[in-house]
Amino acid sequence: MRALIYTVTLNPALDYVLQGEALRFDDINRVRAERFTYGGKGINVSAVLTTIGVPTTALGFLAGFTGRELAVMLAADGIQSDFCMLPQGNTRVNVKLKAQPPLELNAQGPAVDEAAVQSLLGKLCNVRDGDSVVLAGAVPPSLPTDIYETVLKHLQGKDVRVAVDTGGEVLRRTLPYRPFLIKPNHHELGALFGENLRTEAELLRCARLLQAQGARNVLVSRAEDGALLLTEQGNVYTVGNADGTAVNTVGCGDSMVAGFLAGYLKTQDYAYALRLGTACGNATAFSHGLADREAIDRAFSQLHNQVKDESRGL
Repeated sequence: MRALIYTVTLNPALDYVLQGEALRFDDINRVRAERFTYGGKGINVSAVLTTIGVPTTALGFLAGFTGRELAVMLAADGIQSDFCMLPQGNTRVNVKLKAQPPLELNAQGPAVDEAAVQSLLGKLCNVRDGDSVVLAGAVPPSLPTDIYETVLKHLQGKDVRVAVDTGGEVLRRTLPYRPFLIKPNHHELGALFGENLRTEAELLRCARLLQAQGARNVLVSRAEDGALLLTEQGNVYTVGNADGTAVNTVGCGDSMVAGFLAGYLKTQDYAYALRLGTACGNATAFSHGLADREAIDRAFSQLHNQVKDESRGL
């Protein structure tokens, strides 16, 4: 049986995306297009994994009629899920107004009680040796800030690769559990140390500090400057970006996590994993939603021979 990648999204969302013109405050704003999409970092990871043919199951919490609709939308796209349904409230709806200026309103989401947390931990009992678990996104207000630590304690004793994509102290507190991968962007990495990181040497210095605290592999996304990877063996790889016009920032980091894990599980080659992760992130940046397979394959081919081993130079 193939290894499975589970993703955990604590506060999923339906994103109500509205296309408009100039935003006015003195009259009614009328939109020219609208659509609903599913959102949440872990869900994005599962969506991209499904696109590239990697088995995945999305876990987390849903509530009410909006939660049921989100599950229907995932199923329609072939994305396997096994969410815990909350007894009260509704999965949040975030409003994304694409206008001048753009405007985003993110809702708070439903309350998650202890019974729901235990239900999630019960579902994680299905995780087998060789599987992977992705913990992605901020912790919602109704949950304790150590929820990721609770999950990691629950997984101890299993041969499971855990990827953590969150920020601040929530990320730092997961490091003693030796996550297989953490993926801060360059701003998040600098914020952890109160610094404005500008050079690859500065990024690498801070990545090594996180590695010393427990992270096995540190993948730093750098927007237009590509990405840097510090592996658990101490090797350093860098890569630029494929050619294309960036039109989207939502889900790029999640796409990178999906591609990196898929690439590593396929080859156990960190350079290949970085190339596929970057291709997935780039393809989403060049798309108006999450990338499709054609866009990923195109970006991947452009990154041929562009991953550089900087182990001796940095």
